[in-house]
Amino acid sequence: MPNRRRKRGAAEDPPPLDASSIGGAVLAGDEDIKKLNFPITTILASLAAAPRRRALPFLELNKGVLAEEDEEGEAEVVSALTAPADGPTPPPPKRPRVVAGERDEAASAPPPQPQHQRRLWVKDRSSEWWELRSSPAYPDADFRRDFRMGRATFAMVCDAIGAAVAKEDTALRTAIPVPQRVAVCVWRLATGEPLRLVSKRFGIGISTCHKLVLEVCGAIRTILMPRFLQWPSSDGAGAVKASFEAGSSVPGVLGAMYTTHVPIIAPKVSVSAYFNRRHTERNQKTSYSITLQGVVGPDGAFTDVCIGWPGSMSDDQVLDKSALQQRAAAGMMAGAWIVGGGSYPLTDWLLVPYTHQNLTWTQHAFNEKVGELRRVAVDAFRRLKGRWACLQKRTEVKLQDLPVVLGACCVLHNICEARGEPVAPDLLDGLQVDLADDDEAVLEKPVRSEAAAKARDKIAHNLLHRGLAGTAFF
Repeated sequence: MPNRRRKRGAAEDPPPLDASSIGGAVLAGDEDIKKLNFPITTILASLAAAPRRRALPFLELNKGVLAEEDEEGEAEVVSALTAPADGPTPPPPKRPRVVAGERDEAASAPPPQPQHQRRLWVKDRSSEWWELRSSPAYPDADFRRDFRMGRATFAMVCDAIGAAVAKEDTALRTAIPVPQRVAVCVWRLATGEPLRLVSKRFGIGISTCHKLVLEVCGAIRTILMPRFLQWPSSDGAGAVKASFEAGSSVPGVLGAMYTTHVPIIAPKVSVSAYFNRRHTERNQKTSYSITLQGVVGPDGAFTDVCIGWPGSMSDDQVLDKSALQQRAAAGMMAGAWIVGGGSYPLTDWLLVPYTHQNLTWTQHAFNEKVGELRRVAVDAFRRLKGRWACLQKRTEVKLQDLPVVLGACCVLHNICEARGEPVAPDLLDGLQVDLADDDEAVLEKPVRSEAAAKARDKIAHNLLHRGLAGTAFF
């Protein structure tokens, strides 16, 4: 058995090759060894003569390791696209040996952070429209037409609120100058244009325009309102009363009051509270509004405003909520009259016309004089809406921001009135502040003070019998 196994193993094993036959001459007389060694020598010779292929790393992370191994001649990476179809499969690349300490240091070291270059995308906008109007060569009449005020008044507003609205330059962009910031706000108030059009005119983004309007209006209300919209002092009250009496012969009048409505977009909450029934019935179109109550002096400037109450409230309800009522309750209106329309009640300080039927000649004469005094306030509101067309249309401003914007309009109106800035006649054409709303109002209690009723009768008697009432009522 051992001999058979040995013979079978000897028959199965291939004959050993002579070392001298590899890579050189073949032993003569041994045909089997010749046939076996010929293809091997040919392959080895072709591999030795072939040019060395360049390593092609598959991953960028292994680039450094593969380069080092390729230089040492220990590894070569060939892609599937460049490897020959019938060639042998290349061995996998060897990994360099890493000592335990080096492995810990490499693991603890933070990975390198790639450096990204930040790109800034800025839309190219044209500001030629504003550059033309801000140039000294632009006519003053056209500038006043565009911004409802002359250059001197505009510069005064910019100087007054410049510190509050100015911004500093940053590494990303240059700050918008103060005159351009004020101009964006004034143009928006004067024309009521949508923010999309204002953005194109001034070369500024839509959101930036909206932000500028609110910032400038807030600065005007905070800085300029205490200077240009204030109640007459005790020293100035006498001059105001004398001016009103010289024009109407009614003594003790400190101001004329009127309440108007500013249209708004239907709010998302409390819609019924802002529903304006009068305007809806008159225009046959659903209308929502907020109220603007103002007291006007003899010069047409506002001395008190109450802004923001819902449009469904009547004039007397707005009056009860106003600071003017609180001032009167504190005794600060003693010895003075505020003239109002028939939508207000008669009180100790509020003088209104007779509203009952079958009036006497004396009462007609009194109502005529009260109408002249009310006309002062009505004309002031008419110029206010003529200057600032944003009050005539529904605005994009949010409901909570409207009091700031409307307050800024009143302040700018007073500045223009004080500096003698005229209103273009075409801006007032077709703009009528109707007094019919006051005449149609019916109050549950039109007289709240019997003493005030007697004082009104006395004033009416003196106007008629002293020849101060005129003859227009005959």
